[in-house]
Amino acid sequence: MAKAKTSFFCQSCGHSAPKWLGKCPSCGEWNTFVEELVEATNHPAEVWKTKGSSKSAAKPKLLNEVSFENLPKLTCSDPEFNRVLGGGIVPGSLVLIGGEPGIGKSTLLLQVALSLTQTRVLYVTGEESEQQIKLRADRLAAKSDSLYILTETNTQSIFRHLVDLEPELIIVDSIQTLFSDQIESGPGSVSQIRECALELMRFAKESGTPIFLVGHITKEGSIAGPKVLEHLVDTVLQFEGDRHMIYRILRTTKNRFGSTSELGIYEMLGSGLRPVTNPSEILLSQRDEPSSGIAIGTLMEGNRPLLVEIQSLVSASSYGNAQRTANGYDGKRLSMLIAVLEKRGGYKLATQDVFLNITGGIRVDDPALDLATCMSLVSSYEDKIIDSSICFAAEVGLGGELRSVTRIDQRIAEAEKLGFKEIWISKYNLKGLNYKPNKIKVQSAATLLDVILHIWRQK
Repeated sequence: MAKAKTSFFCQSCGHSAPKWLGKCPSCGEWNTFVEELVEATNHPAEVWKTKGSSKSAAKPKLLNEVSFENLPKLTCSDPEFNRVLGGGIVPGSLVLIGGEPGIGKSTLLLQVALSLTQTRVLYVTGEESEQQIKLRADRLAAKSDSLYILTETNTQSIFRHLVDLEPELIIVDSIQTLFSDQIESGPGSVSQIRECALELMRFAKESGTPIFLVGHITKEGSIAGPKVLEHLVDTVLQFEGDRHMIYRILRTTKNRFGSTSELGIYEMLGSGLRPVTNPSEILLSQRDEPSSGIAIGTLMEGNRPLLVEIQSLVSASSYGNAQRTANGYDGKRLSMLIAVLEKRGGYKLATQDVFLNITGGIRVDDPALDLATCMSLVSSYEDKIIDSSICFAAEVGLGGELRSVTRIDQRIAEAEKLGFKEIWISKYNLKGLNYKPNKIKVQSAATLLDVILHIWRQK
């Protein structure tokens, strides 16, 4: 009998090596290499083909001869979920969703399954019992006569049930709990995750059944297991948010059927996750009294314009080195904008502690927020209030100049819809401006200093 082929895999990142290594050359972790079987003794049993409909071997074909069928997407009642996936669930797609423990991954997918009342859905769980799934469904106050629950971790047993049930949608919670008889290592190992994902991928593509996989994440925030897992799937979703806050964000990091910059925002309630159709309302805090250090900026997340509130606190430093703390904002970009204000505006911020916060608990990286960030810093430093009916949309260069930003028409339209009376943009955006506002005044400037002088000169 031939000896089975083995290799050593890093349990942190999936890097393989022919021998044991103390330190992983890929991720730098220590003592993470484990020997695993990489060559099965027999070929995987494709039990879903037992009904006699095996496909013929693929042959080379000219691109012009390839026929394209525009299969209808499966849409659920959750508009945020449909948007993130690119309009709905694509038949035969393999979707991986990751997130921290307790963030709401299982709740989100169970809500989706319960909303598809006309679709036969199989929920495969290896982490929870049937009673736990039932309790969660009761808490969500939703019922479905087409949702089936299967507590199983062996892929061969799962495929036998798939042949009998023929579901139209499959949810696997989670991929780290599955194991295949073809691999001798335990569940959660690199070899098992890769083999189980390959078997599910082959089933999804050959049967046309969409499959959702729940994935665990490491302490660094990346999805646990080999990187090939993210390459295999069609879509990778990341469910983010602070467990101590009520808002959750569903981001797309990979999508073969749509944009990779879309996001969905949810509110965690006692009865489940509520889609937030107008995120700008939750990102703009409601306050009775005006305060300094607050400015409103616009950003684009995919095709969706959002308005966010930027809060700053600038105070004299009590220690030798001034602090620079940013929550939800890039710390290096904050330091750059502070340097621009020092050099071009003459504001002495070197001895000032600067604290910046993006409300709503989200993280932003749109350069169009530069002007709003600078105005927030100056407002706090001078202790002067910015009118709450004014918002900003411009990138700030190192010379203090205002640079144009993309999709300025959509930003202005969103600000007008939310009741803002004035928006400041770069004068270089006027050339490509097509939107004709009715209730909002569009102000333009060439430099950051021009905006600062105009805002507080009219007070």
